[in-house]
Amino acid sequence: MINKDLSTAELLPKRHWIALGLTCLFVVALLILIPVKQELERRTFAYQLPLPNAEPSTELPEKAESYNWSMQSIKPGDTLAQLFNNEGLSAQLLYQLTQTEHGTSLDRLHPGDKVGFHLEDNNLHSFRLEKSLFESYVFTRTESGFDSKQIMLEPEVVETFAQGTIDSSLFETGVSAGMSNNIIMQLATIFGWDVDFALDIRQGDNFSLIYQEKYLDGKKVGDGDILVARFENQGKAYTAVRYDDSKGYVQYFTPAGLSMRKAFLRTPVDFTRISSRFNLKRKHPILHRIRAHKGVDYAARRGTPIRAAGDGKVIFAGNKGGYGRVLILQHGTSYTTLYAHLQSFGRGVRVGKRVQQGQTVAYVGSSGLASGPHLHYEFRVNGVHRDPLRVRLPHAKPIDPNEKEHFLHYAQIMVMRLESHLYGDYFASR
Repeated sequence: MINKDLSTAELLPKRHWIALGLTCLFVVALLILIPVKQELERRTFAYQLPLPNAEPSTELPEKAESYNWSMQSIKPGDTLAQLFNNEGLSAQLLYQLTQTEHGTSLDRLHPGDKVGFHLEDNNLHSFRLEKSLFESYVFTRTESGFDSKQIMLEPEVVETFAQGTIDSSLFETGVSAGMSNNIIMQLATIFGWDVDFALDIRQGDNFSLIYQEKYLDGKKVGDGDILVARFENQGKAYTAVRYDDSKGYVQYFTPAGLSMRKAFLRTPVDFTRISSRFNLKRKHPILHRIRAHKGVDYAARRGTPIRAAGDGKVIFAGNKGGYGRVLILQHGTSYTTLYAHLQSFGRGVRVGKRVQQGQTVAYVGSSGLASGPHLHYEFRVNGVHRDPLRVRLPHAKPIDPNEKEHFLHYAQIMVMRLESHLYGDYFASR
């Protein structure tokens, strides 16, 4: 017989108490997440494509929608005058199109744009210009000349969650997680200040993110932005939140409001391998004697673009002995970066010119004493050479103090949304 003096705790098995505890935790989590969802609906930013001030038409001109447009892509060097001539159409006809309401859209073509002609009895009845999947212009003949309409399609923006644990590379893991090349590159760019994705990645590193995908008529047509992301590298976690401030400036910050963007890029060129590291006792591969190597050599194909490591001013662009063709940038009062063995300089890059971080300033070559095409890159602090792979990079400006309170609240919500996906997947797998 059961002893009636036994307490309820003594009667219930231990596994029942564990289950009861997990149930209580789940209920508490729901009580927290419900107000968070309400707050998100009230305060989360709406990330939508900007639309023009005037409401453009989303319908084709009368009859034009029934045309079987034969579109051709614009190639480098193509001009509208040439394309009209190929169709047997006069320059005067093209001029008439440029005088319509949306005629300025014809001022400049870009490779990848598409054009289509609809001819009737060898006369131009309609002309179509597609600038993108979302923007196009149709010019239709009328009794008095030509009429034009702008067609803007607004895609549906869907938020998507992805996560992965790296086994071999970020790219392969990202593809397995359903991410496009563009989103994988966005992720690498956001965390590229803290993680060298060529050297620092280890098996077991993991990531999670919420990002946007764009759809038209139920078909994916592109990617949007990463809204919040987390990356764990060698046991250290980094979190980034996308924030659009009151002035329209977009940047990624840590949840505490520090910029993910440092003052310098860790690596200024896409490279195949590091052919020589910072080494003050290195033996020169051509001179065959000990000569300090005060930078890092990145092996890359001849002509590979070289990016400015940070905002700065060109203080030298010319030849410098064994370094060959050299570019030196001044960043503020304390930092300089040097790029050597160049094939050529970027357009407009000359002494006294200012450059922006990420701007193409030169191209990989093998000028000077070089055994093959590569970039020799040096980083100096107050005139002293530092190892570019190890030097601590300073942060860019943190969140504006006037917006910090709002940002901290928003960041907390976004991080909780990311964690709710992670924990939801965790409980679903139990």
